[in-house]
Amino acid sequence: MFKGCATALITPFTKDGKIDERGLRELIDFQEGQGVKVIVPCGTTGESATLTHEEHLMVIEIAVDQVKKAKVIAGAGSNATHEAVKLSRGAQDRGAVGILSISPYYNKPTQRGIFEHYEKVAGSIDVPLIIYNVPGRTSSNIEVSTVLKLAKVPNIVGIKEASGNIVQIMSLLAQAPKEFNVFSGDDALTFPMMTMGARGVISVASNVAPKMVKTMVDRLLSDELEQARRLHFRLLPLFKNLFIETNPIPVKTSVRLMGKPAGPFRLPLCEMDPANLEILKRTLADLGVI
Repeated sequence: MFKGCATALITPFTKDGKIDERGLRELIDFQEGQGVKVIVPCGTTGESATLTHEEHLMVIEIAVDQVKKAKVIAGAGSNATHEAVKLSRGAQDRGAVGILSISPYYNKPTQRGIFEHYEKVAGSIDVPLIIYNVPGRTSSNIEVSTVLKLAKVPNIVGIKEASGNIVQIMSLLAQAPKEFNVFSGDDALTFPMMTMGARGVISVASNVAPKMVKTMVDRLLSDELEQARRLHFRLLPLFKNLFIETNPIPVKTSVRLMGKPAGPFRLPLCEMDPANLEILKRTLADLGVI
């Protein structure tokens, strides 16, 4: 599907709460100008849970239209399988070259239910599908045994792993087929995961420091571990403090502080606590992005 750094893009809104098309196009230009070659709109970082289906597909369509050389892998998951199928087909029809699909949230399906969900979604589209495991959001974990079964399903080409369970991640990396792509879904774990065989990251932090995150990942792909290690530790405060409050509140606030289009949040997401905002500002200033 890809290797390296992909940006889980924020969704900018206008002051009256609509999709900021001009701002979205500007953010995509910024990402490409910094060397990012994969854009992932409409994920968690893109506030997908607050978008209508029409807005969701509109954001994907704008992204596909705006990119010059970058790939667009569209977030298109849902807790209802029929909705995930509809969004995935819609994203494919609008030109996305791949789908990132979160495991069903709130329902807490069994491992069999998770398998059948992804089998159904993958069978409904012609483009590759990347599983997204983030138990902190979904309240259910995709176990390694289930991932290995899903790796045999046509069209399922990889997983964004954001469980935070390093033992589980190591077990998956040890057993995954060579053609199956494991991506970090947690910026702070990208360095250790890639040293064990992960092929990249779908990053929140690259909204803020795309060139630095991409450089770190490129160094890891080239086995330049000392250079990558230095960048990892330099970026670590950013990785940490972009989650000082619920994602995407800090990252969207950061983009706004950088003078780039971000706009307001949609409730129930809200502005940052003032004390946390000061911590975030210091982090951004120390890194030199503001």
